[in-house]
Amino acid sequence: LLSLSIKPRRLLRSCLIISPATILRFHKLLVNRKYRLLFSAKSKKKPGPKGPSPELIRLVVEMKEKNPIYGCERIAYLVSDFLNEPIDDQTVRRILRKYWTPKEGNGPSWLTFLGHTKDSLWSVDFFCTESILLQTYWVMIVMDQFTRRIIGFAIQKGPLNGECICSMFVKITGITNVVPKRLSHDNDPLFRFLQWKRNMNVMGIEEIRSLPFIPTSHSFVERLILTFRNEFLDRILFWNTYDLEKKLIEFQNYFNQQRIHFPHKGKTPGTIAGEGKTPTINLENYRWQSYCRGLYSLPKAA
Repeated sequence: LLSLSIKPRRLLRSCLIISPATILRFHKLLVNRKYRLLFSAKSKKKPGPKGPSPELIRLVVEMKEKNPIYGCERIAYLVSDFLNEPIDDQTVRRILRKYWTPKEGNGPSWLTFLGHTKDSLWSVDFFCTESILLQTYWVMIVMDQFTRRIIGFAIQKGPLNGECICSMFVKITGITNVVPKRLSHDNDPLFRFLQWKRNMNVMGIEEIRSLPFIPTSHSFVERLILTFRNEFLDRILFWNTYDLEKKLIEFQNYFNQQRIHFPHKGKTPGTIAGEGKTPTINLENYRWQSYCRGLYSLPKAA
């Protein structure tokens, strides 16, 4: 058809430019285009599995914005727990990569085999923190090895001695009214006081010391202290003992009832201890509940 519009004297020159192979290839493309229009799907949507719903995308993005330190695996466990349906961490990673923009600003320990049941093995350790007035406060923290839940705290202003640590431990066990079978601690000289030894004998608790210069032998409570510093103490200020105790109790409740743990497949320590289960929510009707005075926010059924 195009050759009809070309002058005869120019037709030979055009044949040197357009070869028969070019015309055949052009014809084949037209045929393919014809059958594609006749038999292809009329919808412009790409075939394949559907992506996450807008409600799920909104929930994941809001949870990441309200809790920036949460990783994809933690968010996936939380969403699965709230919705009562499995959510893959890769799905969360794809959602965050597309819809969220970040803002500027070796094997188990040997203690795991001993603490195979609830309250059979507790771990105790100390850490210090500074108030607004630069006063040093020592905190005794006790945790259960099996459930990873925090048993309790005790606070002492100033230096520690044998009588102090005994009274701090008695205060923690007095609140819970539970005494473990075994208690693990490091080789701190505080645990060599005669008062401490006698207190353990009276309460019928077997002491287990960690191995010197081997952090993995006392890893759980050490990791808990690191979590306290990174996720709580480094982000707050306090005035005195009463203020610190109130804030530590708030974090204890959040840690035991809301904060999931990877070794427990996304379950909270309270769930492992049989203290209840996280209620499911509806993506179309939920609200955000703040914890630790606004440091963390998690969805809750409206």
